[in-house]
Amino acid sequence: MIHKNLIFAGTFCLLAFGTLNAQKKAYLDKSKPTEERIDLLMKQMTIEEKVGQMNQYNGFWEVTGPAPKGGNAEVKYEHLRKGWVGSMLNVRGVKEVRAVQKIAVEETRLGIPLIIGFDVIHGYKTLSPIPLAESASWDMEAIKKSAQIAADEASAVGINWTFAPMIDIYRDARWGRVMEGAGEDPYLGSKIAIARVKGFQGETKADLLKVNTIAACAKHFAAYGFAEAGRDYNTVDISNSTLYNTVLPPFKAATDAGIRTFMNSFNILNGVPATGSSFLQRDILKGNWKFDGFVVTDWGSIREMIVHGYAKDGAEASERAVNAGSDMDMESSLYVAELVKLVQEGKVKETLIDDAVRRILRVKFELGLFDDPYKYCDEKREKAIVGSKANNDGVLDMAKKSIVLLKNDKNLLPLKKSGQKIALIGALANDKNSPLGSWRIAADDNTAVSVLEGMQQYKGNQLTFEKGADLTIGKTSFTNEVVLNTTDKSGFEAAKKVAANADVVVMVLGEVGFQTGEGRSRSNLDLPGLQQELLEEIYKVNPNIVLVLNNGRPLALPWAAKNIPTIVEAWHLGTQAGNAVAQVLYGDYNPSGKLPMSFPRNVGQCPIYYNNYSTGRPGNSDTNVFWSHYTDVEKTPQFPFGFGLSYTTFDYKNLKINKTAFAKGEPVTVSVEVTNSGNYDGKEVVQLYIHDEFGSLARPVKELKGFELIELKKGETKTVSFTLTDKELGFYNNDGNYLVEPGTFKIMVGGSSDKGLESGFELK
Repeated sequence: MIHKNLIFAGTFCLLAFGTLNAQKKAYLDKSKPTEERIDLLMKQMTIEEKVGQMNQYNGFWEVTGPAPKGGNAEVKYEHLRKGWVGSMLNVRGVKEVRAVQKIAVEETRLGIPLIIGFDVIHGYKTLSPIPLAESASWDMEAIKKSAQIAADEASAVGINWTFAPMIDIYRDARWGRVMEGAGEDPYLGSKIAIARVKGFQGETKADLLKVNTIAACAKHFAAYGFAEAGRDYNTVDISNSTLYNTVLPPFKAATDAGIRTFMNSFNILNGVPATGSSFLQRDILKGNWKFDGFVVTDWGSIREMIVHGYAKDGAEASERAVNAGSDMDMESSLYVAELVKLVQEGKVKETLIDDAVRRILRVKFELGLFDDPYKYCDEKREKAIVGSKANNDGVLDMAKKSIVLLKNDKNLLPLKKSGQKIALIGALANDKNSPLGSWRIAADDNTAVSVLEGMQQYKGNQLTFEKGADLTIGKTSFTNEVVLNTTDKSGFEAAKKVAANADVVVMVLGEVGFQTGEGRSRSNLDLPGLQQELLEEIYKVNPNIVLVLNNGRPLALPWAAKNIPTIVEAWHLGTQAGNAVAQVLYGDYNPSGKLPMSFPRNVGQCPIYYNNYSTGRPGNSDTNVFWSHYTDVEKTPQFPFGFGLSYTTFDYKNLKINKTAFAKGEPVTVSVEVTNSGNYDGKEVVQLYIHDEFGSLARPVKELKGFELIELKKGETKTVSFTLTDKELGFYNNDGNYLVEPGTFKIMVGGSSDKGLESGFELK
């Protein structure tokens, strides 16, 4: 017979254990405020577990398979099982994510869920146009919708964090990553940053709890886009004026929009690698801007500080990174190796560790991962969402809005829908891979609709295709770079024959999808391979050419700009590329895109941008050689920022400002009448630029400070109004202080940065 005291003692022990366990798991109580839940969890954490939350590993084994044995993979696996991993990237698919999340939640002491990151740059599997192309739409609702589609698919496969949007401002088309951002202008870039953040995350912080939203990441903080000579990862050396007025505004806009994470950049700024910059991360981001999310490093950038010559070894690199405000280490493995010892030695305060961990846990709570670690692991939803018709319709709409008409001198476009002989020429015209662009790591190869396939949907014309010449002849085995065809012209004659017999020639030329993107800078901006020669040979037999460009950056095309009557900038448009191009060529969609980045006349003009400064000798007033110019080419771009044509025409008149003089803080109202004076219904991006004529710092010759996308029926007139406030009329000085100074301002309103109606006012 069991003694009553033993029964009592056993019951007491069970109750005590249950109470203790409940205390340990009190942070799972949904009724408690988030910050209190974080406090309760952190009290249970060892220093090793805290540092573990700051550690991010790339997916290092097939999670649904056997556990790794031996080497670095086994070490990482053991770290995961100990709770020493806070995030993983490049793990995707519901089964894989569920398996790795199960280890974190069910096999570790505290069961802290992982945040799963992935580069969802312009879609997951169903791809929108590359971000630079989307930016050409100047359509914030469409851009937000594109990010929503990307978030919908990514969340359906288990991902809850994207390393996007890239909101670097840049001015040099040689840089491969221009395809990933919004172009050269900080005002447009800020608006697009907000649209993409809200598309990924939802309108409010509470929307992060929804199953179809994911945390966004503003990158790269900061000035990565100003890499010297356009060479990726290169040195950056810019003024404070450029930093505060050009580089930082989109990041501030993303912060104000509620973005939850930042990624720092590879480059140095003021001699300090961004990963180790307390000026950027602690003073500006977490201090002045009061950002309460977390900062992740770019891939291995803590370790790269050693190569920069800023840290002597991994321990010093870790010390400098964490003290500067880098909260999570992406794949250098240094935090998990060094931080505990650095804290024990007094070189890193544990309060800084606590601050970083609190930030990381906060985002995990906001995503609802503690309440349901498997909320993104629904196989039925995965099957229903990925590649859905609705998503394909959405990216098709975005692709059409991204196309820019650069020339249409002979009105070759829109094509007739019957009775024409059309020659379609160019290897890219039948390419189903390049239109997917760069940064499409989850998409299946050769899944884009080609231009040939898109045009074949229109049955009324005689369409004949010839590639003319292969663009590439393979890839290098090590670097995976494309190898261009520079010798095989065997297809030229067949292409010339069909061109000679055609009413119109459509030539699809440009860059292979993987000639742009990270690590893919170019020193030339011409048509790669034999394409320029092919273009000129076809022109000799039939000058009625519609040149369709597929590219991820501005190209320098002086011969084409002079000789080819019609040029269409069609970028890398994603999954539905060919359908979008065909619908524009045949007039079922009237192009309305405007360039987000200037196109140079030649590469020697780079960097080139519209919002430059006047020199002391801007023009040839003395009719001599001593003024700011080139002797061999005009100093203006071939196609300027904000430029883009339509199948119709728009007239601007009656530019008005409500007064001639304003007090500081008083709103300035500007209005203009816009008339569709052509033969087609169409859309126009009405753009407003200002010039602060005199200031304590010289100001650019013009700055975009407002735009509106309007739709007009043929013959219709609309009045478009803008309101300018101190937010638009001021600037930052070299100390980062915002100033609104009295003086005279010029106003220009039009359909491009290079021309428009002008007026002005005085600010007293």
